[in-house]
Amino acid sequence: MNLKDFIRNVPNFPKPGILFRDITPLLSAPQAFRHAIRQFADHFVDTRPTAILAAESRGFIFGAPLALELDVSFIPIRKPGKLPFETRRFEYDLEYGSDSLEMHIDALPPGSRVLLMDDLLATGGTIEACKRLAEQSHAQVVGCGFLIELTFLNGRDRLQNCDICSLIQYDGED
Repeated sequence: MNLKDFIRNVPNFPKPGILFRDITPLLSAPQAFRHAIRQFADHFVDTRPTAILAAESRGFIFGAPLALELDVSFIPIRKPGKLPFETRRFEYDLEYGSDSLEMHIDALPPGSRVLLMDDLLATGGTIEACKRLAEQSHAQVVGCGFLIELTFLNGRDRLQNCDICSLIQYDGED
């Protein structure tokens, strides 16, 4: 099954000059969605993760079913102020400003083997922040999974020594 067939290209969204890769057709096709989750599971099963961390909100879409498939914990990473318990925060720079992500301080026991999931790898800032949160908890990041990778933005350069699995790659507007 070619998962690229289930990605819709939306020109000029969210602003002129951007070609948005819309995953909603894939999510609407159970056989394609299931195929993606199984491809991730097949790729990462031998890394023996104990938890999956995923960034809100689209990372949850792939992280939660993969956690069930691999029978491991699911840990949500959220924007500040969204989690109800004491949190650990990581702040990071964006092209025009900064952002931060949080997770519960007790979400990961030291020594956890963590798999990071998101829908898209672009510049790598969000997933690097997730990686840093895991490392602050003394967890080992054993892999990073993405439905889509925009290879021309070189996001994987920020994920040194990570087993990276991206199911669909785009080198530009292809």
